[in-house]
Amino acid sequence: MKRLVLKSIIVLCALLVLGVIIIGFVVSSEFEKLESDDPLVWESTIKKFEKEDQRQKHPEEPVLFIGSSSIRFWRNLEKDMSPLPIIKRGFGGAKLRDIIHFANRIIIPYQPKAIVLFAGTNDISGRKNDKTPDEVFQDFQELWSIIAGKLPGTRLYYLPITPTSSRLDVWPRAMRANHLIHTFALETDLVEYVQCTPYFFDEQGKVNVHLFWWDGTHLNKEGYAIWKKAIKHRLLKELYFN
Repeated sequence: MKRLVLKSIIVLCALLVLGVIIIGFVVSSEFEKLESDDPLVWESTIKKFEKEDQRQKHPEEPVLFIGSSSIRFWRNLEKDMSPLPIIKRGFGGAKLRDIIHFANRIIIPYQPKAIVLFAGTNDISGRKNDKTPDEVFQDFQELWSIIAGKLPGTRLYYLPITPTSSRLDVWPRAMRANHLIHTFALETDLVEYVQCTPYFFDEQGKVNVHLFWWDGTHLNKEGYAIWKKAIKHRLLKELYFN
């Protein structure tokens, strides 16, 4: 009996080690892509999306959720947004320029009724090649120009860069980028800013670490609940019951 228990423990430890190695490899690979300013590092990911598009039929006039890993890791997105028809296109450390580059392949073909965008957080993340708030805003404007030109009538909802404990040093710059985009949204038809930033702070004005993974960057279930509360009612009301 003891030998069986010992073997089970050894197997479990081996699986845990293997899992850590696999996760480490994936994180390392994603980090290398994040460090690159070449959108083509995501080509294999975009091709996977296109293969998926060939295998399944997407709903007409869907709500397209697109952006970086926080969209990708939103496991319960379809359930959280039900009964809205959803397409999810989140990938790794995507930056605004990456989404601009691939817009004709992972935005335009779906003819979405609305787009929910979370991007910019990897443009201002504390890396040596970070963009300035003004550059992030310019990229946002360029993306909107593409959407407005090819998808007239489609609404764009922007989820602002979230405050995180892992990137507090760049938060002032991220706030500036959010402010520029917010102002633009107030002045631009069909561009909507989803104000949810205050909910990521606790009563002492500090980032609420209980809303994030262990890495202090990615949202956990409670963090996604904030996004759900901030966006779902607006989508239902403004797209279907307005």
